[in-house]
Amino acid sequence: MQSTRGKPILILLAEDDPDDRLMTKEALDESRLVNDLFTVEDGELLMDYLHRRGKYANMSGWSLPGLILLDLNMPKKDGREVLKELKEDPNLRRIPVVVLTTSKAEEDICRTYDLGVNSFITKPVSFESLVSIMNTLKLYWFEIVELPVEQSGIQNERQPHQSAIGR
Repeated sequence: MQSTRGKPILILLAEDDPDDRLMTKEALDESRLVNDLFTVEDGELLMDYLHRRGKYANMSGWSLPGLILLDLNMPKKDGREVLKELKEDPNLRRIPVVVLTTSKAEEDICRTYDLGVNSFITKPVSFESLVSIMNTLKLYWFEIVELPVEQSGIQNERQPHQSAIGR
């Protein structure tokens, strides 16, 4: 998945379950996704990454993500809190956020859309279904939709590309 300018777009996955992180990464690989994937284990780490705080303070040359895959039920700061913070921040609010969660609760669906989520997807049971979802995300977010350049995860031309796969 690339932007309209031909640069790869960084995907940030916030997921506390190591098995779900691995399965999502493998589903993205299976869908022949060539983008970098960076993972964090909770909402606090996600916000630290986006604001370049804590252990991410020295990552100033890395791009903001062009897409965030967000689990709702995480420790420390859950996905709902993260989504509220993201959409209130003028520097981050344009980053598309796709909730990828086990929840099917109508309350979660309504609340996340009220907070500004771009899509809500319930995690499928089978790996094949997850691959299908990743193929659809790839097609929709990076081949059909136009993303804003300043928030698309495109690195500055002068900055070297740094791989960020699978933390």
